[in-house]
Amino acid sequence: MPKIIRDSTGKFRQRPHYEQGELDMECEKIVCEFLRSLYGKIEFPIATDDITKLIEKHTSDFDQYADLSEYGESVEGLTEFFPKGKPKVSISAKLSEASNYENRFRTTMTHELGHVIFHDYLYKMELIESGAASIQICKRDDIISKSKYAGARDWMEWQAGYACGAFLMPASHLKKTVDNFLATKGADTDGLIDAVVTRFQVSKDAARVRLSVTNHLK
Repeated sequence: MPKIIRDSTGKFRQRPHYEQGELDMECEKIVCEFLRSLYGKIEFPIATDDITKLIEKHTSDFDQYADLSEYGESVEGLTEFFPKGKPKVSISAKLSEASNYENRFRTTMTHELGHVIFHDYLYKMELIESGAASIQICKRDDIISKSKYAGARDWMEWQAGYACGAFLMPASHLKKTVDNFLATKGADTDGLIDAVVTRFQVSKDAARVRLSVTNHLK
C-alpha cells in the first residue's frame, strides 16, 4: 500500500504517494499476468491490440475514436471516474486512426490505464473534495513523465506518466535489455535507446525518458 499524504492541490483531502519501485512492481505484475493469461507466456513488445484489451478489462467503456476537441488541441486522452462502477477512458481519434501515431496511441492508452489503476479508488472512497471534477484531462506534454519533480505540480499526471513507461517497458525486462546491450555493445547511449525502441515498440523520446528515470542513463 502507498503512503497516504495530504493533497496540497485542493482536489482531494488525501492522496497516495507512490515510490517509483512501487509503481514499477504493480505495473509489471499487471502486464505480465495479463499476457500470461492470454498466451501462457510473456513477450515484448506488448501488442497494441493487447493494450486495448487490457484497458477494456479495467474500464466500463473505452472509446478509442473520441472527439476531444472541446477540451483543447493538445488533449489526447481523458479518464472519467465514478463513485460506483469502473472508469471510462477516451482516446483522441487522431491517434487511433493514423498509423504514424501508433507509438503515441500506445503511450496515451497506457497513461490513461495508469489513472485507472492508481487513482480510481480515490473516487470510490469519496476522498475527492466537494465540487472538484471527476474527470482527468490529459495533454500531450504530460503523457510521459520526464521528471519526478513534475509530481509536485500535478501528482496524478506524474504517476500516470511513470506508469505509462512501466507498463510498456517493465522494469525487470528493461534491465535485461540494458544488461544485454552493455555486454555486447558497450556504452553507447544512442545505440541503447534504439535497442529499447526496438525491444518495446516505443518512441525514442519514451525510451530515453524511461531509461533516465530508472537511472540507466546518467
